[in-house]
Amino acid sequence: MAVERERIRDAIHSMALVDGHAHNLVGMDSQMPLLQAFSESQGEALARFGSQTLCFKRSLRDLSQLYGTDASLESIEAHRQAAGLEALTRECFQAAGISVLLLDDGLAMDKMKALDWHKGFIPVVHRVLRIEIVAEAILKEGPPGGVTWTLDSFADRFVGSLKLLSEGVVAFKSIAAYRSGLDIDPTVSRRDAEQGLVQDMVSSPLRLKNKLLLNFLFVLALEVACSQDLPMQIHSGFGDKDLDLRLSNPLHLRAVLEDERFKKCRLVLLHASYPFVQEASYLASVYSQVYLDFGLAIPKLSIRGMENTLSQLLELAPLDKVMFSTDGYAFPETYYLGTKWTREVLTKVLYNAYVDGDLSVEESIAAAEGILQKNALSFYKLNGDAASSPSTAAIKKMMHGKDKVMAADKEIKQVRLLWGDGSGQRRCRVVPAGRFKTSILKHGVGLVECGMALPAGIDAVAKGSGLSAVGEVRLMPDLATKRRLPWYPQHEIVLGNMHIVPGTPWECCPRGTLQCTLEILKKEFNLEIRVGFENEFYLLKPSKQGPLNWTGLDTTNYCSAISFDSSSHIMDDIYDSLKKLDIEVEQMHAEAGNGQFEISLNHCPASTAADNVLLLRDTVKSIALKHHINATFLPKYFANDLGSGSHVHMSLWEGGVNKLMDETSRCGMSPLGEEFLAGVLHHLPSILVFTAPHPNSYARLRPCTWSGAFQCWGHSNREAALRTLSPPDADGVSNFELKAFDGMANPHLGLAAIVAAGIDGLRKHMVLPEGISVDPSTLPKGTVPSLPSELSAAVEALNANKDLKSILGEKLVRAICAIRMFDIDMCRNSNPEQLLDQLADSF
Repeated sequence: MAVERERIRDAIHSMALVDGHAHNLVGMDSQMPLLQAFSESQGEALARFGSQTLCFKRSLRDLSQLYGTDASLESIEAHRQAAGLEALTRECFQAAGISVLLLDDGLAMDKMKALDWHKGFIPVVHRVLRIEIVAEAILKEGPPGGVTWTLDSFADRFVGSLKLLSEGVVAFKSIAAYRSGLDIDPTVSRRDAEQGLVQDMVSSPLRLKNKLLLNFLFVLALEVACSQDLPMQIHSGFGDKDLDLRLSNPLHLRAVLEDERFKKCRLVLLHASYPFVQEASYLASVYSQVYLDFGLAIPKLSIRGMENTLSQLLELAPLDKVMFSTDGYAFPETYYLGTKWTREVLTKVLYNAYVDGDLSVEESIAAAEGILQKNALSFYKLNGDAASSPSTAAIKKMMHGKDKVMAADKEIKQVRLLWGDGSGQRRCRVVPAGRFKTSILKHGVGLVECGMALPAGIDAVAKGSGLSAVGEVRLMPDLATKRRLPWYPQHEIVLGNMHIVPGTPWECCPRGTLQCTLEILKKEFNLEIRVGFENEFYLLKPSKQGPLNWTGLDTTNYCSAISFDSSSHIMDDIYDSLKKLDIEVEQMHAEAGNGQFEISLNHCPASTAADNVLLLRDTVKSIALKHHINATFLPKYFANDLGSGSHVHMSLWEGGVNKLMDETSRCGMSPLGEEFLAGVLHHLPSILVFTAPHPNSYARLRPCTWSGAFQCWGHSNREAALRTLSPPDADGVSNFELKAFDGMANPHLGLAAIVAAGIDGLRKHMVLPEGISVDPSTLPKGTVPSLPSELSAAVEALNANKDLKSILGEKLVRAICAIRMFDIDMCRNSNPEQLLDQLADSF
């Protein structure tokens, strides 16, 4: 049992978290006492009894361990003052492991930090819009022209403001529980609501509190949320004494949930609805539109109370309807404590579910991944764009008529739609930001079909591709990939899929092809692929002599500290840009070539990994230009120096478990893993058409260069085309590496070909031959077959390969093979140095 518990615990503690609901931090000069971090009480109740709760006493020990101080409020406060807010925030957030934060900045606090300030510590920050703040801002502003508000004019302004602001937020939120309770009447009459408006307009201080008016505004806001496809967060259960706890029971929402208008909306009950936990679980089980969030209950309750609360939520609620949040506020420590105890409590609850027989270990890990990440990403339809959330201050400014569009949108001038073509080049269309929203989102941009038949060296349609100037496809933006360009912040970039018409994928689309092969793997074998790329490239300066335009930036050796130090300003710029693009770098170092470097990316789902490679190549080239040099991923720019690869590491996963590994087998792999690898090994000559796509690629694929020139596999064998690897603390194979993959390859097509080969191996239960444990070049000639030494041989192999054609599609394979033959002819008939310089500029 201990092994199973550790598997669940290790998985939960290694997951980055999506914090679905929290609030702003405050400055060190705020009047809010630190004691407020541990209690919902205020005033005398907080001052006299706040330090006597289980949460307070436990939290002091937690923070003393984090900070290395004594477990006393005085010691922790002294440490906070000495460290400063930025250092505290960095330490707490790093320990918390939050990757995405949803911030409700409608909670007014003394010396509150702006939403954008938090983006310096969390990779992605989105805004949640509190609807009552919008309504009160309108009410305080007063109607235009100095006349009196009518319900119609006030409602029109409220709805219009919500629609305008909805473009920059990921959810609405209501605190109706605080104002008038959750017994909301969705059929409240306009006459009653207008009487309520009249009463609230003369109240002092001005504050929305009339129940009938609040009910009316809640209904309007929920209608807007439905029309804009936004969810609504609803405060439920406990909070400070400003609410009537009896009226925060979510069962009061029955009339809203039964209303036909709102049966397709998405509602999330915050704070586990504590103490009405079982009531909330019941609602989530019987109403499709109800979801649950347990922030605040964890970590404010006792350990037993937290465990009971989460267990009760899961008694009836579907696993994919329960979501994590910290409800962090004011103090960075609240975020840390929320994540720490969520991981601990979730581990125990899911382990108990395993012991009780409710879940298997794999199902427990999958449930944790949903609760901590995937459920929120799906529910809030997050796209990873951290630069799209205006602050409350921006709302108030807009309410006064000074700002009709979001500040963030005003800064964006152009949107670049990026795609990789059949030759591996990155291409883009650029459209004004306004047109992107009004037209491109719906219709995409038009591309001629033969754009997928352009070779590497020239814009001419490859003969025999089957694609011509007749016919057009639509490049449809994938909003999940849209983000701001760090080196040109007035532009955004988004990857696209090629459709025949919007909604109908085109069979020659590289991204679509990869997605199709991954869907086959998932459907037939319930497997997913995780991928990490090692990206090698040269940094180049103008050459003063010699046949080429460029020479390496330095002349140092492999992993040279001097090399990295001399280029650290460039590499730091690259790293910072990748981080802002949400691309996680695992490590960087100087490679063996003169001016050659490598950036390894952390493993992630295959589609994301391929997208990241395109963006990394774009980033490296752009940052190099910024520093008035060049960068190239060309496999072999210098005849007498080492080539550059894009080695790819892959692993097979099912439900959060690495299914490639089996420490008890003869070669450390599961039967599934062996069959998949056997398929890749068998089809390697054909795969090269996609992973080593240009004649220049074969100048790199040579023995004794660690490029994988032989059709074999071996454990930790860098001369084998396929190398299997084990983690430091285990004997089983955690991933395999394909070395014959370079920077001219379209990463989507390259991965699609590898996955297709693996699928064929699984379908046919291919047998993996014995691995090679020595350098294959030292064995007698013919013992180990060599991979094709020329692109034409690889094309010949693919043309004869019916299995890969059937998975990847005949039309796509025909176009790709035509491109390759065109490039072969062009290399034969071109000046070699001129062609190398041309390719170095493009790749």
